[in-house]
Amino acid sequence: FDPALGMMTGIPPITPMMPGLGIVPPPIPPDMPVVKEIIHCKSCTLFPPNPNLPPPATRERPPGCKTVFVGGLPENGTEQIIVEVFEQCGEIIAIRKSKKNFCHIRFAEEYMVDKALYLSGYRIRLGSSTDKKDTGRLHVDFAQARDDLYEWECKQRMLAREERHRRRMEEERLRPPSPPPVVHYSDHECSIVAEKLKDDSKFSEAVQTLLTWIERGEVNRRSANNFYSMIQSANSHVRRLVNEKAAHEKDMEEAKEKFKQALSGILIQFEQIVAVYHSASKQKAWDHFTKAQRKNISVWCKQAEEIRNIHNDELMGIRREEEMEMSDDEIEETTETKETEESALVSQAEALKEENDSLRWQLDAYRNEVELLKQEQGKAHREDDPNKEQQVKLLQQALQGMQQHLLKVQEEYKRKEAELEKIKDDKLQVEKMLENLKEKENCTSRLCASSQESDYPLEKTMNGSPIKSEREALLVGKETNTLIRCSTALAKKTQLRICTSDVECLMSRLQHTFKQEMTGVGASLEKRWKFCGFEGLKLT
Repeated sequence: FDPALGMMTGIPPITPMMPGLGIVPPPIPPDMPVVKEIIHCKSCTLFPPNPNLPPPATRERPPGCKTVFVGGLPENGTEQIIVEVFEQCGEIIAIRKSKKNFCHIRFAEEYMVDKALYLSGYRIRLGSSTDKKDTGRLHVDFAQARDDLYEWECKQRMLAREERHRRRMEEERLRPPSPPPVVHYSDHECSIVAEKLKDDSKFSEAVQTLLTWIERGEVNRRSANNFYSMIQSANSHVRRLVNEKAAHEKDMEEAKEKFKQALSGILIQFEQIVAVYHSASKQKAWDHFTKAQRKNISVWCKQAEEIRNIHNDELMGIRREEEMEMSDDEIEETTETKETEESALVSQAEALKEENDSLRWQLDAYRNEVELLKQEQGKAHREDDPNKEQQVKLLQQALQGMQQHLLKVQEEYKRKEAELEKIKDDKLQVEKMLENLKEKENCTSRLCASSQESDYPLEKTMNGSPIKSEREALLVGKETNTLIRCSTALAKKTQLRICTSDVECLMSRLQHTFKQEMTGVGASLEKRWKFCGFEGLKLT
């Protein structure tokens, strides 16, 4: 304790304005060790409790507590000594002392109670006497007083009133202002409203006033002419509103046209991106990518195709709406849609050409694999000759797979044909456009036929000469398996339409490989095709 400073050393003050600054420190956090020292007063001395003992127990703090219970006072302790000890904690309102060595002290503020509880556990000694009547151990605890509870409830009610007032003011501030009251009818106000009705910017306000007057019943024989002139002024705005609506519709049409053009540009760029993915998927470049890179390219291609299809459907929906809104006088504008259809067919033909090129590259790669297999099989053939029957079975299985694939392609063709019929039913309104579409479909079928005929010379060269050895039979089997895989990839990528007539035409040209036989008589006459590619091998 430093008397020069008037406070205990090592204990920081709370606030310089608080009374009792030299005696009791502020509440100390629980994690900070509490060091209590001896407190010297004029007529008594306070000795701190043992720091190893647990802190004294206290009851639950009542709301708004300003009163404390002080027990353990010495028998010779007077009210003056109690005031001397506890007035350092704050302003004391009242002291109620009992004859049984305890008292109740009521402070002016709630925080003073916490400072008084700091003295709980101190041993008090009056002067220098060690007599039992002059010593005691203080016990300070919260006390429940009706005055404290009443003041706390009053404070809470005051805070609730302030909160309600604040909320009411906030609601008043946020509430939209009420419309101004409509003035009563008079000749002067009528002339003012008539002038406002002629002004476009003030028309809404004036017409509301006119409506209110009419509903109030202000129209009579004397004011009928004035009201008629105001109604006539209101009618003069009809033409202006119609013109404004037409201008806004024109702006909307221009905005639609800009949106359609922008969407077309976006769709073209999506087509280019998809074309990049397809070109990267060709065999010439595909083999150089790693497995992870191929997977990423496939995922990107699928996502880009989905987004492109969504945009394409949206663009076609816009064009379909424009066609439905088109009148008889606007039929001449269909040439633009024809050009777009032609460009779409041309792009489809180019895509088919690109797919055909990619299949050719794939076929070349398969040929290289077949050559490698020939060399390996030639070495194995010198060691193992009794594998002829297994090779023949493999060739038969390859032919069966080709037949199954042809059936699948035929089913796919039927499904595509049904979809085409639906599209034709939707476009029956424009006959000229249908004729152009049919011409373009014929062109695409010719292109497909030409792409198919480009592969015929390969098959003719393969089947033109007779098979002279088992090694050549193995080569035919490998080539047949290769053609099956090529035809499957071609059907998946290009989605060619194959019918039974095309298959019969192809088999009739391959006379050394397939032969037609007629079975049955009359109504049971059937036409069957027989594979005769190995008859030359049997004869040899």
